[in-house]
Amino acid sequence: MSESISRTTPPAPAPDSRNLWSEYEIEATTSLTEHALRNLKHGDAFAVLDAHGDIGTRSETAEGLFFRDTRFLSHLELRVEGKRPLLLSSAVHEDKAVLSVELTNPDLRIGGDKLARDTLFLQRTKFLWQAICYERISVRNYGAKRLRLHLDLLLAADFHDMFEVRGTRRLRRGTGSARVVAPNRVVFRYVGLDRIERRTLVAMNPPPVAIDRHRMTAEIDLGPCEQRSLFLTVSCLDAGVGAAPPMDFLAAYRDTRRARRAATSRIAAVKSSNTLFDATLGRAISDVYTLVTRSELGPYPYAGIPWFNTVFGRDGIITAMLMLWIDPDIARGVLRTLAATQAQATDPEADAQPGKILHEMRHGEMARLHEVPFGRYYGTIDATPLFVMLAGLYLRRTGDVATIRAIWPNIRAALGWMDAYGDRDGDGFIEYARARESGLANQGWKDSHDAVFHADGSDPVGPIALCEVQAYAYAAKLEAAAMARGLGDQALASALDEAAERLRIAFERAFWCADLGTYALALDGEKRPCRVPSSNAGHALFAGIASPERARSVATNLLTPEAFSGWGIRTLPAGQPRYNPMSYHNGSVWPHDNALIAIGLTRYGLKTEASRVFSAIFETGRHQDMYRLPELFCGFNRRPHRAPVPYPVACAPQAWSAASILGLLGACLGLDLDHGQDEIRFHEPVMPDFLDELVIRNLRLGASVADIRFHRYGRDVTANVLSRSGSARIILSK
Repeated sequence: MSESISRTTPPAPAPDSRNLWSEYEIEATTSLTEHALRNLKHGDAFAVLDAHGDIGTRSETAEGLFFRDTRFLSHLELRVEGKRPLLLSSAVHEDKAVLSVELTNPDLRIGGDKLARDTLFLQRTKFLWQAICYERISVRNYGAKRLRLHLDLLLAADFHDMFEVRGTRRLRRGTGSARVVAPNRVVFRYVGLDRIERRTLVAMNPPPVAIDRHRMTAEIDLGPCEQRSLFLTVSCLDAGVGAAPPMDFLAAYRDTRRARRAATSRIAAVKSSNTLFDATLGRAISDVYTLVTRSELGPYPYAGIPWFNTVFGRDGIITAMLMLWIDPDIARGVLRTLAATQAQATDPEADAQPGKILHEMRHGEMARLHEVPFGRYYGTIDATPLFVMLAGLYLRRTGDVATIRAIWPNIRAALGWMDAYGDRDGDGFIEYARARESGLANQGWKDSHDAVFHADGSDPVGPIALCEVQAYAYAAKLEAAAMARGLGDQALASALDEAAERLRIAFERAFWCADLGTYALALDGEKRPCRVPSSNAGHALFAGIASPERARSVATNLLTPEAFSGWGIRTLPAGQPRYNPMSYHNGSVWPHDNALIAIGLTRYGLKTEASRVFSAIFETGRHQDMYRLPELFCGFNRRPHRAPVPYPVACAPQAWSAASILGLLGACLGLDLDHGQDEIRFHEPVMPDFLDELVIRNLRLGASVADIRFHRYGRDVTANVLSRSGSARIILSK
């Protein structure tokens, strides 16, 4: 992810330290796993709510209604006659980003009469649309008497920047106010130090019978079996962004459902013999498309909620790769967005050089004031080769030469950055070292302050050349060569092929640790290997840089009891220096990491090993709330009748975690869609024991569409084409 997460307040950094605690780590005073949280998202707005549908009933939480990295609502609480209702059920729908909450009343006194619990049924329906949170609160009286009830909504807006919510302390803030502006409306106003006015407008219909700056009171008269509804809109108004006026609840509800259907109408659909797998897969697809934000450049999967609801280069690219077989349009949106935001000049504050691909983009007050460097921040070493790699994979999948031609200058610039800026000392490897102390100390996907180290536990002196980044660069050069060849530039294609081969030879020589049976985590600034086994080596299989015999050795290492927890492959094996199953990157398990490794295993024909990883990640998903795969979880050993141990501040949903289940499925089926050859290929497909039958419908390659059924007989898998149209050949190879 972007900035690493810790569970303690980071100490003040020493000026001469080479491996600082990041001031951008997330300070966890409460755990996101202690209470069931519900998330909604549309565009640049998202909400984190408790299971009741409330916000901020507990202090110092990540709950809130957020827009463009600012919390526009920090408290929203429903009370019936002064008491909180009792929760019956709460869930976000799979097919649309709508939260439904069912509640009932506790024992109450209304006037002098007692109202027994479970007399009232309350239903809250909430969703986001165009930076507005819509809510309908319906109340039905199942009692025998007419009732006159008072419902209170308690309100507050603190306008905290996301980095404040995450724990960063600020010496100064802007000025805020709240006032009643109409019989049914309250407005909260904040003028930041960036001179941007941000407002939250809360409106209730029918109008409340009483209103002040922090409370709206509705009166509802209900006869036996009667039902009444009231409607609430919470609009996030940022002076820097145009805002749409609130719509009628049902019209907005209709539009959000239509938008979701339109976004997923052409994707492949999967159904299996295992209902739990279908539920896990359905939640994963729902999460990806909830996180997808659309612009004029196309769809882009924001990284995760609550901490990372914005464009991240690395996350978007890997999500697009994992989703490529089911929906290549995501890859097109990612490529166009990252091409449009590619660095054009050198900016040390942003860790930017010409041709480099974006790491993170923020819109909040602290980013605008440069209190954090993440307005447009380029401090990632791997997004640039991954960008080139994705472009090549997308072209092979779709044949969309027009898009590749349009971004070809960006691809060439990315290749130029890899050679001119990425390779600092001309040794052929890509290294990183942050340009300013305000930037991220570690700039691979494991970007915690302590994620890179030597076998004795000491910090390496940079610049650092990570194992997986060289693998990405190798694959990027091969993909760029193929694209150049397709565009008629044979000289460039040959040069890139030769450069990739030189890198492969140099990588094997410098990174292979024969006594460990795997590749070193990294090289330090003196080219000394960090002789630490880690999941990073599995990415060498994913990108194809590893020799076949060494790939098998790496796979063996990754599936030892020290490295494989039973729930997945750990980022760092047990017994290594800095191993901690509760750490962010040094012993935890990440679904996307496992998916990339499994894709690598299948590349080298290690299908049984890949199937084992697939089974572990699925088992994890089925133990989660709503079958949702989180960003990561703790790396403790699997124990009978126990679920995986959650990581306290993990994002859920997280785009690349949700997409991992799709990547794992495609890998185990050996699925390869080749537009140039007009072939849909399944190479040596395997299915884990939890799947007996699987049907993929609406699988598209160009103008061709196919429905295919797979059936497992022991270790053998057969495929039957149920229907197809178009010219694509469907090939099952053993």
